[in-house]
Amino acid sequence: MNALQLNNPQFKSILQQATNLIALPLIGIAMFLLIWSMAADRIDTSLGKFPGPSQVATQAVTLYDEHVAERDKAAAFYERQEKRNAARVAKDPTYEPKIRKYTGKETFFDQIVTSLITVMSGFILAAVIAIPLGIAIGLNKKLNIAVNPIVQLFKPVSPLAWLPLVTMVVSALYVSPDPVVPKSFINSMITVTLCCLWPMVINTSVGVASIDKDLVNVSRVLRLPALKHVQKIVLPASIPAIFTGMRLSLGVAWMVLIAAEMLAQNPGLGKFVWDEFQNGSSDSLSRIMTAVIVIGFIGFLLDRIMLQVQRVVSWDKAGAQ
Repeated sequence: MNALQLNNPQFKSILQQATNLIALPLIGIAMFLLIWSMAADRIDTSLGKFPGPSQVATQAVTLYDEHVAERDKAAAFYERQEKRNAARVAKDPTYEPKIRKYTGKETFFDQIVTSLITVMSGFILAAVIAIPLGIAIGLNKKLNIAVNPIVQLFKPVSPLAWLPLVTMVVSALYVSPDPVVPKSFINSMITVTLCCLWPMVINTSVGVASIDKDLVNVSRVLRLPALKHVQKIVLPASIPAIFTGMRLSLGVAWMVLIAAEMLAQNPGLGKFVWDEFQNGSSDSLSRIMTAVIVIGFIGFLLDRIMLQVQRVVSWDKAGAQ
């Protein structure tokens, strides 16, 4: 590499971008791991030393091995069941085979999937309710004045405060001897929905209310019908604000869900953390710390995914950061 290449402005720009995107984050992560490792060696708990990076890495491999072993058990269970049913049918052609589900314990990775399904279900339900409501509030000042006190009243309430009420209501209304969806899932999903509603409603209504007046005037000149006005003018112009509310909601929803699962002992990562805390084995701390790292990483990924969706659907690519 010669001096001419080093002085090339384009090369300097690429080098600067590489430094910002790769080198600096790696340095930050390395410093964090070093501080974490040094601090862990100096913290003694009732269950032993606080887990450092090496213990967490070891436990992550163990959790994966447990997941694989559990899947092997499930496969063996279904294989034995299939052989028994085939033998029964061979003896008695009129016999109707019964397929029983494997009832082994949920693994760490099963809990991750459960939490992701729950948070996305609650988030989507909230978006279906909040975005149309936010658009209506943003377009109608009288409706805004009427609804705003309710929004301001319930916005500061922690979704966890709703959890006991949600649990009681679901138990009273969702009565079935063979429920298609477990009550615990409904409870967690509604809690997530309540958590997501307010940021989405507020940001959507603010985005709609602050649309450029020139765009509104164009719509009036063209005499667009109400629905066409929303489709062609309101939605494209307010997408940045809508997605800001959605990203805020999803981040808060993920945190609230973990807490709700711990509090209500509903299946998911929160229950995994609480069960390990109650277990109190020598590996519990490292397993909890592994779950904490995974929870944070998933939260980061969810935000990045929402950002990419915003970049796809938004006209303001530079504003999606």
